[in-house]
Amino acid sequence: MFSILDLPPHRRGLALSRREWLRVGGIGFGGLSLPSLLGAATKTGTATASETGLGFGKAKSVIVVFLGGGPPQHETWDTKPEAPVEIRGPFGSIATRTPGFSVGELMPQTALLTDKIAVLRAMVTNDNAHSSSGYHMMTGVPHVPPHAENATSKAPNLAPPWGSIAKYVTPVTKHAFPPAVTLPTRIANVGDIPWPGQIGGVLGPKYDPWVLTCDPSKANFSVPGLALPTDMSTVQFQNRLSLLDQMNRQIDGVLRSPAIDNFDRQTQQAVDLVSGAQARKAFDLSQETPETRQRYGDSRWAQSLLLSRRLVEAGVSLVHVNWCQIDGEPNAGSWDTHEKHNDLLKRLLMPMMDKAFSALMNDLTDRGMLDETLVVWVGEFGHTPKFNGNAGRDHWGSCFSVALAGGGVRGGVVHGKSDAHAAFPVSGRVEPRDLISTIFHCLGHSPDTELHETEGRPIPLSRGRVIEEIL
Repeated sequence: MFSILDLPPHRRGLALSRREWLRVGGIGFGGLSLPSLLGAATKTGTATASETGLGFGKAKSVIVVFLGGGPPQHETWDTKPEAPVEIRGPFGSIATRTPGFSVGELMPQTALLTDKIAVLRAMVTNDNAHSSSGYHMMTGVPHVPPHAENATSKAPNLAPPWGSIAKYVTPVTKHAFPPAVTLPTRIANVGDIPWPGQIGGVLGPKYDPWVLTCDPSKANFSVPGLALPTDMSTVQFQNRLSLLDQMNRQIDGVLRSPAIDNFDRQTQQAVDLVSGAQARKAFDLSQETPETRQRYGDSRWAQSLLLSRRLVEAGVSLVHVNWCQIDGEPNAGSWDTHEKHNDLLKRLLMPMMDKAFSALMNDLTDRGMLDETLVVWVGEFGHTPKFNGNAGRDHWGSCFSVALAGGGVRGGVVHGKSDAHAAFPVSGRVEPRDLISTIFHCLGHSPDTELHETEGRPIPLSRGRVIEEIL
């Protein structure tokens, strides 16, 4: 039971918040939890960079294709055909649409699209642990300490990731989707230990991206939380909305503040998502032709890429699509190929990735969306130049590749160069903070855009530089 005495001493005698009024009255949506998931995305920092910069503001949305486990640079964007077989591996390289630019032979469909793609061949985290290197990639801030496996979200490692930053700088609008969505699952190590860098951190929990755990490949796919509880009729739902509206009108004269305004918008977003047609339409993959769905592939991850395109169309600012583990496969079917590296790449990983990634690129192009959608192909690190004793490659954060396309990026460009073994940068070295700066530059926000921690302290959006060489 709730009472005024449940409040901390410094708040007794003050006006109750609307949340507390709802607790007192026991009024809620009976399972409708989206207001707490959505958060309030108010923009208190403003971009100060000149809008004349290359690629500035060209993107309306971002799709992050995150290949958890670490895609290998040698078999993808940075082949080394002149290196010994123990370095280059058994796979060759193939020519692409871009003269003088080759990719691994297991990427035939992607090779036809390099005129739209810019590649960074000298990305560096200097961190060889999934958790901490992943945190570095998603936030642009190095983990303390580095090489920390099974790390969790705790001080001092609470920098906000790209999804939280997108949520912060995206203006709150009524009748809108959440600004940042992660699907079809969060990233976690064995034992379901979530990586750090997936929550709002110092910005606060209201800037957590919406993590949508789902399987769009299922015939009966539906989104958890976007339907009324089974024991609630439409009439009951409308009655509860009416009751909430009556209470709001009674206390509006008492409770008028930006925080309450934010809560109102969150509530309206939740109502719109549950009761409106916009969300149902965006998540209804049956509206896609069978040919389009098959173009992506029938896996959970491939259909998640298709869903990401639909969410971008619906107005989501940043969609982060994580690779899905596959039961029964070595290394859980991830890109963490410590064993049977070559077999997994040829039989499973590369064909699935090449098909779905190229389908996404072609789909965006065919719909006239690529110019305003930034696509980021990335993992937490690369793989070792040499194979281990189990015919696998191990973790390598000293030099690896990232690819970007659309949304202000100049295609057919390779920036950065690695040494003869794709082990260390020779030129064009970039860090995750530079990638963060470039992503938000394309979205129209300069690196010195000011964010504020929960305590009010200002922090810059990024301390990196915009990678102008690819814009």
